[in-house]
Amino acid sequence: MTSPSTLAPVLFVSHGAPTFAMEPGTLGPLLTTLGQQLQGITAVLVVSPHWQTRGVQVMASAAPETVYDFGGFPKALYSLRYPAPGAPAIAAKVQRVLADAGWPATLDARRGLDHGAWVPLRHLLPAANIPVFQVSLPHGLDTAAALRLGQALAPLRAQGVLVLASGSMTHNLYEFRQAHSAAADYAVEFTHWIRQAVTGNAVDQLVDYRRLAPHAERAHPSEEHYLPLLVAMGAHHADEAPTVIDGGMTHGVLSMESYAWGLPTSTH
Repeated sequence: MTSPSTLAPVLFVSHGAPTFAMEPGTLGPLLTTLGQQLQGITAVLVVSPHWQTRGVQVMASAAPETVYDFGGFPKALYSLRYPAPGAPAIAAKVQRVLADAGWPATLDARRGLDHGAWVPLRHLLPAANIPVFQVSLPHGLDTAAALRLGQALAPLRAQGVLVLASGSMTHNLYEFRQAHSAAADYAVEFTHWIRQAVTGNAVDQLVDYRRLAPHAERAHPSEEHYLPLLVAMGAHHADEAPTVIDGGMTHGVLSMESYAWGLPTSTH
């Protein structure tokens, strides 16, 4: 059995609004510092809520484009690039790993990197010199299935593949557009509850968060930005203590709380 110390890390990163690419806030520098201490990473596998498909798909692009899957943001945002190479050979292995775990998957050789991938990666790995590819979230996924998907991806860590589950700790777009300044109490309370569950490895609580967590439906009117957290929980070892990456709150309602498992000892 592979020891946790030999595995590539798992991250859950709140990618917030697309403007996080240009406005690093509190979280951006923390991710940059973390990325500088990563060693031996062969590729980055990203699971993002911005690529949902019928069934599971695996990006097999050799040179994935930067996708601007959003509208109404500053013009400068649409000129940014994240020119990391793809990982078609590793993607083919991932397809087989998923199939062996009961997740039949298809390859997509034309898919680019959505903003759930390239926005946080601009801070985490700004050199864009490590291959990056994505695994889609299948439509209809619930929290328990997202956990199982993460468990299916976990063996890839032994091959140096960093699992980056990119979502948002809170994601109420209606309230985001109302331009709050002070941190909303409900978002703070929800984030605190999740932190306690994550640090306590209370997986069952995180799966059943809709019933147990305070303000769950307000924090996530729809679940797609929460599901990557369950993917990360599934991909980590139970004896790997999480590192809390306190990214603060942006726009009053978007918690940037993030977590990491399996970091080198020197990073935390």
